[in-house]
Amino acid sequence: MPSTPLNPAGDIPDTGIPGRLAADMTMTEQHEWHRAYLRRHPVSRRNILRGTAAAAAVAAVGVSPFGRRAYAEEAQLAVGGRHVGYGPDAASQLRFAGQLSRRPAGTTVYLDHGPTPSLGATVEAEVRDLLTQVPTADGGVLATEQFYVHAPVDGLPGRVPHFYRWRTSDGFVGDIRTAAPAMPTGRAGVLPFRFTMMGDQGTDGTPALPDGVAPGDYDDKYYRADNDPAAPHASNVLRQIAASRPDFHILAGDIAYADPSGAGKPGQFVARGAQPASGFDKYNPYVWDVYFGAIEVSAAQTPWLFTTGNHDMEATYGKLGYGGHLARLDFPGNGPAGCPSAYSFTYGNVAVLSLDANDVSYEIRANSGYSDGTQTSWVQRTLAAYRADRDIDFIVCFFHHCAYSTTEAHASDGGVRDAWVELFDRHQVDLVLQGHNHVYERTDPIRGGSATKVAGDNAIVYPETDGTVYYTVGGGGRPRYDFQPDSRESFRGNELPDTTVPNSYVWTPGGGKQEEEAPWSRVRFRNYSFLRVDVRPGIFASEMDVVAVDEYGREFDRVTFRRQVRP
Repeated sequence: MPSTPLNPAGDIPDTGIPGRLAADMTMTEQHEWHRAYLRRHPVSRRNILRGTAAAAAVAAVGVSPFGRRAYAEEAQLAVGGRHVGYGPDAASQLRFAGQLSRRPAGTTVYLDHGPTPSLGATVEAEVRDLLTQVPTADGGVLATEQFYVHAPVDGLPGRVPHFYRWRTSDGFVGDIRTAAPAMPTGRAGVLPFRFTMMGDQGTDGTPALPDGVAPGDYDDKYYRADNDPAAPHASNVLRQIAASRPDFHILAGDIAYADPSGAGKPGQFVARGAQPASGFDKYNPYVWDVYFGAIEVSAAQTPWLFTTGNHDMEATYGKLGYGGHLARLDFPGNGPAGCPSAYSFTYGNVAVLSLDANDVSYEIRANSGYSDGTQTSWVQRTLAAYRADRDIDFIVCFFHHCAYSTTEAHASDGGVRDAWVELFDRHQVDLVLQGHNHVYERTDPIRGGSATKVAGDNAIVYPETDGTVYYTVGGGGRPRYDFQPDSRESFRGNELPDTTVPNSYVWTPGGGKQEEEAPWSRVRFRNYSFLRVDVRPGIFASEMDVVAVDEYGREFDRVTFRRQVRP
């Protein structure tokens, strides 16, 4: 089949928008082009690839619950890749999800659950069929179906373990796991709790399908030599998170890397180390099978909360590129309309907001402005309400693109600064958690765009007067980035006397870069890591220890946040 012709700009297949370059196309325009391509290249139902997809991919990393013949039509239906999230009311609602081994074909899937291992209640699960049709490098189409199951459970007592298992009407019975909803809002009687966070995770396993995928095409193997050739870095970080036994986990975007290119362009499947045609990003939907199998070690019992990054805009699905996530994941759904990865929840005396920085980014603009200001208005209202609530001590915001960072690859995004930083100042946000830059970096407390004091290792920060501390924690598993030339690392045991970065930059509204000095950059660590946050609600003062931990469990940075309790 011949390749699709290029438009007059010579950069992207014919979109019906003459002269448009890939970098200028919105996700809506990309999806319209995608639909037009499929009309020219129809795929019959019989040619949709279903065989051995999820199970074979997960088997490649040794954690398949199905076996290598799973997804074959004659195999028993099974549920794997289990993951738990919160509903709109995190203190009383859990959302259970998993991936089916094949098309259910009339088989019913159930979630059995209850307050003890005896279970006692049953919910019939919803099956979401995700059809993927991706242009291929030879001008054809890769077509596949993946099936996800979802079951909501409401009316639960806060922070009380709840038992569950997946079951099918044709005989599959999964093992029993536990999960727990959030602590009710407030500090009275609230015990200490813990959450973890990182971004930019990816996988160490290579998808088995479709044929022609080689190690390094859609996994993290191609860069291992930059650190330890034997180290599966995403798995190492995940193992440390699971060992930390958090009450919930935050992932600040760039989740599975089914689109490893991440430039906000239409997807194209390529294999054997090839690069996509000009104007395309690489895309392989089977990466998600490997991903869910990998995170199950933690996500099957610990609620995982996701936001979206640039690698999570998948033009194949829906006008914003988020349709695939709505099939795979359960977002709480209590944020602004049309912004699925923007939401909030509380856990004890901590309020957490997930924001979609793709809406405000000046750097990667495929979804820039899609909410038409609705998300930022919601952020303002939500922050104001939480700061006025005397039961809330700490406010945490997480998103993908960085307001403050100094890496050579992405540095700081002026769109995030312009949209949200003044709101963070006004409502005294304590902690901002970011990804995007594949390093660890922490600022001093910032207010009004400037650092208010030096906050070295083991510092105590008083957010009411000191300001907000910004963390970049993008070392969840993907390739490490460099800091600016002549800018060195500075962390525990390796502190520099002056940590100012003289030659960083910030992205501007036109997609350009403006140079800036960064005296606010306090800690820089160029390796794989995550955050472990321990919260201690108090009667007179509450504290929050934010600890940076590397992939081998070694602590290298710590800050304590302290707030006086309002009467």
